[in-house]
Amino acid sequence: MDADPQSETLRFLAGLEAGAEVVSTHISRVVLGKTRAFKLKRAVAFPYLDFSTPEKRWAMCAREAALNRRLAPALYLGAKRITREKDGALALDGAGELVDAIVEMRRFPNDALLDRRAAEGKLDAATIETLARRIAGFHDAAEVIAAGGGAAAMRRVLRLCEESLRGAALAPRGEIDAHVARLRAMLERGATLLDARHAAGKTRHCHGDLILRNICTLDGAPTPFDCIEFSDEIARIDTLYDLAFLLMDLWRVGARDLANAALNRYLDWRDETDGLPLLPFFMSLRATIRAHVAAAQGAQAEAKAYFELARALALDCAPAIVAVGGYSGSGKSSVAAALAPLLGAPPGARTIGSDRLRKRMFGAEPTQRLPPEAYEGSVSAKVYANMLAEAARVAGAGWPVVVDAVFDRPERRAEMEAAAKAQGAPFFGFWLDVDLGARLERVAARRGDPSDATAEVLLRQAQNDPGEIAWRKIGAARPAAEAAKEIAERVKLR
Repeated sequence: MDADPQSETLRFLAGLEAGAEVVSTHISRVVLGKTRAFKLKRAVAFPYLDFSTPEKRWAMCAREAALNRRLAPALYLGAKRITREKDGALALDGAGELVDAIVEMRRFPNDALLDRRAAEGKLDAATIETLARRIAGFHDAAEVIAAGGGAAAMRRVLRLCEESLRGAALAPRGEIDAHVARLRAMLERGATLLDARHAAGKTRHCHGDLILRNICTLDGAPTPFDCIEFSDEIARIDTLYDLAFLLMDLWRVGARDLANAALNRYLDWRDETDGLPLLPFFMSLRATIRAHVAAAQGAQAEAKAYFELARALALDCAPAIVAVGGYSGSGKSSVAAALAPLLGAPPGARTIGSDRLRKRMFGAEPTQRLPPEAYEGSVSAKVYANMLAEAARVAGAGWPVVVDAVFDRPERRAEMEAAAKAQGAPFFGFWLDVDLGARLERVAARRGDPSDATAEVLLRQAQNDPGEIAWRKIGAARPAAEAAKEIAERVKLR
């Protein structure tokens, strides 16, 4: 007799497609065929889930398929019952007695997983920016949760995490005590904000497990899958806590520029500025959870790496406004994007660029060219006013922001400095210095860029008098990363 009560079911599933292989986790087994995958829940019961009977597994499979179709309708084909027919054979959705249940999915290649692409250095900004926008849309549409949430919910998470972490014995007791105390202090400082966000409808039925290995590219689009279906408490959370899992995982694999890009493109589509000070706590807690989960699975080296990451992420945040100015073609947006991950607590500063902001004001895609009237003086004045207001909000929330625009008028430079002073935030102004010939070459080479500047625009700018520029000049004919590094070395946050 088989020791595994589901061995017959596994053999049946493996026979549905030639050459199938089985991948196991602590709560499920996935039979991978050539065109389909069948996810079978293990007949187990833990404090946080119960898959002990066929009926419970069937109910959870149906729930898993329905929840995952919110983000991956083309991937999840549905839930199916495994039944025993009159002849004793097993069947999918037969008329006989329920034996087990599965979630049926389309098969995708292993190299479609974002963790694999990250490991191979093939994870690109376009994919992450599309993913961030998709998550933002998902959060907008997600069910608002009125009960629970706020600081009380996070205290429960931290308490359970503390118990698991101590049981895992990943580090000396003193280090664990210090880390838990640090997280608890961060949580209590953010308690009022957490409660306010909950009251504002920011607790929603989210994905709950947005790590890179739970995201694949399907039909050319980044597609999150395998959301949390077995625990409402784990899935019904603050939307930024949901996003924090992705940010933490990108930071973990060294893709810090992509983590920052994910945050900023998400914020372009969802106004979550108020929650920025919670990100260090959220990201550190996510890494702490992964640490004790990895330990429970016997992956001690991985668990210790997560614990060290969790400690490194538990940083205080500080406000600042960093302005990057310069004529079109000087590389402002590229320098700002390279600079943002280097500033403040992970995943780095908010970036607000005049080009992207102008496109949003007109409801246009970032790379969609706007008509000439979108660049009239009155419109540009509104762009700068909105940029000023957004920068002030970020700094007022206690987070650093990098603003990039031409800033070729003294009054606009002065207004940005005054905005920082009004928020009690340090101000740092930098002017990117690149000669006209190099700028013309850059503009001519642009493809799919948020900037609509042309050679004619550059020539008109060259005729304007910008007045005395007191901001520190930075040579930007070199790669953007080098200019960003020099700027970062000069920016000192409290």
